[in-house]
Amino acid sequence: MHLSDLVIILCRPSEPGNVGAVCRAMKNMGLSRLRIVAPRPGEAMGTWDDKVLRARSVHAEQVWDDAKTFDTLAAAIADLSLVIGTTRRRGYHRKAITMTPEETAAFLQTHPGPAALVFGNERTGLEATELDLCNLASHIPSDGAFPSLNLSHAVQIYAYQIFRALNPELILAHGTWIPLDRTDVDVLVKSISDNLAGLGFYRKKGRVEQERFLRDIFGRAGLTIDEGRYLGKIFSKAANMAIKQGANVKH
Repeated sequence: MHLSDLVIILCRPSEPGNVGAVCRAMKNMGLSRLRIVAPRPGEAMGTWDDKVLRARSVHAEQVWDDAKTFDTLAAAIADLSLVIGTTRRRGYHRKAITMTPEETAAFLQTHPGPAALVFGNERTGLEATELDLCNLASHIPSDGAFPSLNLSHAVQIYAYQIFRALNPELILAHGTWIPLDRTDVDVLVKSISDNLAGLGFYRKKGRVEQERFLRDIFGRAGLTIDEGRYLGKIFSKAANMAIKQGANVKH
């Protein structure tokens, strides 16, 4: 599946500012296909405060300009093969099994597309009849004392997870934190202890215990590959300098 296969559908949104913020959230994550179902009862999108919407979209106006409007959700999903409804309310009559945003993104990785994520009205969410039209349901785990999320915030969470799932190579960009694995930690610890041994640091017992100590703290610290190399070079350079200084003193 590609990002261009995913459609974001907003059912009965009531606040143009929220829709503008959704446009921005979508563009941040490479999404561009927006569909609006019944913006307000008996009203068309053209009656909204366009200035407010565009101000909240912040350079993502093209998403709004290309958006399509439909009278019903059934019409909006007619050309789609997979429809996932988002809801915080769960139960027997509302698809008892639902996926988290992470699980939804992983599922979409293998789906050939096209597909849609459907979001309900800001205050009432998806109606039961709307959720019935969806193949799957998804929810964002949140605090039970205040479980309802802002519409654009919810879209941003899903968009981010899907962006990550469909573009794994972008996550491995320069500067990304990739911690040393156990093999790399072992190599680093041996390099440090070898340098210390060359300086006569282990004239008495204790090397095994110290190596175990270093392995534990390096593992907990989550050193990156670059940090591990740099740390190893520090000990190597320090050992070489000490050896050279020792040789000069003897002469």
